[in-house]
Amino acid sequence: MGCTEPIAIAYAASKAKDILQEEVVRLEAFCSGNIIKNTKCVIVPNTGNLIGIEASAIIGILAGNTARELEVIAEVSDEAIAKTKELVKQDFCQVNLLDTNRVLHIVIKAYGENHSCSVEIQDAHTHITKIQYDDQTIFEEEGNEKYLGSFTDRSCLSLEKIYHFANTCELEDIKFLVQRQIQYNMAIANEGLTGNYGIGLGKVLLETGENSVFTQMKAYTAAASEARMCGCSLPVVTNSGSGNQGITCSVPVIVYAKEKNKTKEQLWRTLVFSNLMTIHQKTRIGRLSAFCGAVSAACAAGCAISYIENASIQQLRNTITNTLADIPGIVCDGAKATCAAKIATSVDAAMMAHQLAMRNRVYDSTLGILKEDIESTISAVGYLGKYGMKETDEEILNIMLDTWEK
Repeated sequence: MGCTEPIAIAYAASKAKDILQEEVVRLEAFCSGNIIKNTKCVIVPNTGNLIGIEASAIIGILAGNTARELEVIAEVSDEAIAKTKELVKQDFCQVNLLDTNRVLHIVIKAYGENHSCSVEIQDAHTHITKIQYDDQTIFEEEGNEKYLGSFTDRSCLSLEKIYHFANTCELEDIKFLVQRQIQYNMAIANEGLTGNYGIGLGKVLLETGENSVFTQMKAYTAAASEARMCGCSLPVVTNSGSGNQGITCSVPVIVYAKEKNKTKEQLWRTLVFSNLMTIHQKTRIGRLSAFCGAVSAACAAGCAISYIENASIQQLRNTITNTLADIPGIVCDGAKATCAAKIATSVDAAMMAHQLAMRNRVYDSTLGILKEDIESTISAVGYLGKYGMKETDEEILNIMLDTWEK
């Protein structure tokens, strides 16, 4: 519920409050560059439209329910919102850039009159790796280096194996996941189209675009993201730690399936395919990067549309190739309302890639970063996102924090 990085901060603060067991009089938040980037400009839900790390940590202290994890601030009183607004204006929470090689790294220190507590999160948004009470370590996870942000072995994933699994998996095993994704992600899409969020991109796309299924796919997906980035408190089923990626790999598929009168089983299997293809690409990139995650998720969605139209394996390869030949240069400059525009652009590119692929037209593997086989192309783009854009990530943060050389 809400953009994942601010919620992770609220979760860590809520956990610190639980352990401290006295009134918190001061907070310190130490965050990696990517956490700062993805929290600086996004509205934190249930805070009265507040943004930033301070608001996230303070609302976690005042109203957090740690047991609800990424829905930690689902229930917030008017009094808590008013108090948060008051404390944000004061020097209650100090924010610091954390010196770390982890892209997802948070340390929240809560101080009471008598004691202090520190909660550390690494690699995944609710993955607590260390807790200190005063100067005593009361919990520390050992050997977490092995995770590297992925908590399962994903080496088995490939386009062909995902295709086979989506075709053959037992529907009873996956229906709870996909039904919830359909329910939640379409609910926030509809909210985005009926409510007042951001600049109303989804509404404008419907008003000005052609009356086609592709326009609807872009509009609903953009509206869902815009609502999420602008403080809507409706929950979203995420993918690879990102609500926007969860939205982008599912909403276009759901809209398309409905408009094309596909069966429930076709939709469910296609969502399995799309989600796994997103995970497959994001495994190489990591949860946070200067590489816009909408590219990976939209690429998966475009490939999923080819899948639901009974494309051959070669046509599926071609859809991915055409997408990754086009838009891997979109950078992530943090979570915010403009993510919706990047998502709409990415979905548009993925659908163009789908249309080309279904006509057996594909860009040659000798062009740019494309490789001869699709798994090598996915690996190459993953390498670009994880390693090639490290310096870009740093400079984006410098620009956002106004520490760049003008």
